[in-house]
Amino acid sequence: MITSHLKDDIRYITIDRTSKANALTANMLDEMIEIAGVSNENKALIITGSGKVFSAGADLDEVKKKDLATSTKWELLSDTIHRLSCVTIAAINGTVAGGAMGMVLACDIRISVPEAYFFYPVMKLGYLPQPSDALRLSKICGSSRAKFILLAGQKLTCKTAYEFGLVDEIVAGTNILSRIDELCLGISNSKRGQLSAIKEMIP
Repeated sequence: MITSHLKDDIRYITIDRTSKANALTANMLDEMIEIAGVSNENKALIITGSGKVFSAGADLDEVKKKDLATSTKWELLSDTIHRLSCVTIAAINGTVAGGAMGMVLACDIRISVPEAYFFYPVMKLGYLPQPSDALRLSKICGSSRAKFILLAGQKLTCKTAYEFGLVDEIVAGTNILSRIDELCLGISNSKRGQLSAIKEMIP
């Protein structure tokens, strides 16, 4: 299930399927694409998960039955997030795996709890990563580290992800949403058009 709420012109999206480690179905991806698509009306979009996992990626039942792992919905979601003129923040409350990495990579800012792990096991599962995921990972971490993650299938601790530049800040789990609120305070007070103008200046 995907839940969404608005707080002071800040849009929050929560992946809420804790019984399945917040694994994503095709319908859930559609919901996220729809909500993200209208988030330019807001000053920021925050994406997080319920419980102790951000998302385990694709729902394995749908991977087997519907080829969800190779669906274009993943690329559409990350592209939608990437193109937003508002500020996008991944509030990483726990481990990020597989296709869920795409939406995290597409965000402007990534804040994580120290317990989180990051991995994209395409080699193990026999799939290719989404094209934009590989490009963004290389841009953020550098090509050598992107190869280390994708080709060698390495699972990164939060500390290593921070050292690689994949995580911008590490915050204790009980404080992560408070930290997000702090970041959003300045964003909420920005002038209309200021955020998009700054984003356009940064390659």
